[in-house]
Amino acid sequence: MRRDSIFYKLFQQSPTLLFELLTNPPENAQEYKFDSVAVKEPKFEIDGVFLPPENQGTGVVYFCEVQFQKDERLYERVFAESSLYFYRNRDRFRDWEVVIIYPSRSIEQDDIHPHRNQLNGDQVHRIYLDELGDIRSLPVWVALMVLTTVEHEVAPQEARYLLERSAVDGNETTSRAIMELVTTIMVYKFEQLSRMEVEQMLGITLKETRVYREIKEEGEQRGRETEARTLILRLLTRRVGELSQDVRQRIESLSLSQLENLGVDAKRLLVE
Repeated sequence: MRRDSIFYKLFQQSPTLLFELLTNPPENAQEYKFDSVAVKEPKFEIDGVFLPPENQGTGVVYFCEVQFQKDERLYERVFAESSLYFYRNRDRFRDWEVVIIYPSRSIEQDDIHPHRNQLNGDQVHRIYLDELGDIRSLPVWVALMVLTTVEHEVAPQEARYLLERSAVDGNETTSRAIMELVTTIMVYKFEQLSRMEVEQMLGITLKETRVYREIKEEGEQRGRETEARTLILRLLTRRVGELSQDVRQRIESLSLSQLENLGVDAKRLLVE
């Protein structure tokens, strides 16, 4: 299950979500921007970075790592990358902190002794999702994170609860975003089921999801393109007679906007 991509989608939808996990979030948490950054020499990319607003002087940069598989060199990598990025951008930031999200303590690397100073201080925050409490008592965006970890037997009912809760508590835009994320999480969790089967399990219709809307819009555009091509071929045939295969192939390769422009020209030729 690609949980890291799901979490980064959550952070993109709600950048303040990270700070809901912290005891002492920054006062300007609402103004932070979630992004990924690259560091050259050596070249590497950090996927989860929360950047403070640039118009308020130097701020604190937060690095986030979502770790659902055991990695015995995780802290070595995270601290090295974070320290180097902070060094390269020292003029912009006055401090840096790291947030590492685990499903449980069992995933954490075993040998943490070399990092005792960082891990025992207030600069590194380790979040264990199974210790956050009952999923129904959590803020809805945090509950979405926990939904990725719940057992298959209870996941459908918890997912339906979050959908119902978002429909009551949130506005339409927020509810739709939560619906998309819940559906995506459940599709990854139940890989043997089709997306339609997952939607039926959740009690939502395919028409309510972004995927359906995109498919519908794509189908409508293809329909308009087919109609436009048919019209142009008919108009040109009336004007110049039977068209060659080469001309037909060129028309088939045109975009909808090109077809519409060509249709206007073809109609003008017939009038003239």
